[in-house]
Formats: sequence, C-alpha cells, structure tokens
Amino acid sequence: MTSQKIILIHPIISEKSVRDKEQGKYSFKVDMNSNKSEIKKVVEEKFKVKVDKVNTIKVPSKNRKMGKFSGKTSQWKKAIITLSDGQTIKELDNI
Repeated sequence: MTSQKIILIHPIISEKSVRDKEQGKYSFKVDMNSNKSEIKKVVEEKFKVKVDKVNTIKVPSKNRKMGKFSGKTSQWKKAIITLSDGQTIKELDNI
C-alpha cells in the first residue's frame, strides 16, 4: 500500500450486490487512483480471505437538476471482488 491511503471506502449494498454474495462476489466503492493489485492486497489483509478476481468499473458522473439548479454527481470507482470457493466476508454477510 502506497503512503497509507484509504483504498476501500465502503461496501455497496444494493439488490444486485446482495444477490451476488451467494456467488462469492462483493462490491466496494474504492479510491479512484487505486489499481486491481492494490485492491486485492487490501481485501486479503483486512478480511483474511483469498481473492480470485478483481473487476473495476469507473461509474461516470450524471447530470442532475434540483429545481432551477443543475449540476453533476461525482464520478467514482467500483470494485467487484470474487472470492475463492467456500470463502465469505463474515463482516458483510449480516448486512
């Protein structure tokens, strides 16, 4: 980990991510500048699990209006972590 930056920001809880937990896939919002190997290393150290695969997606910003005001949401990065067979992240299973 370079310069002690925070890579995992928070887990993503949605209908799709809860359904993917059955296949051993967990979704996290991550730092925009992190790469797949850094994400894998942090997840393995923090949750004591074996990571098979890391997929990352940059979620683009969207235009939003609130009354007469308009603006954009921020762009962010999502990581989908696939664990080895039989492994789970116990801290996230009861969410």
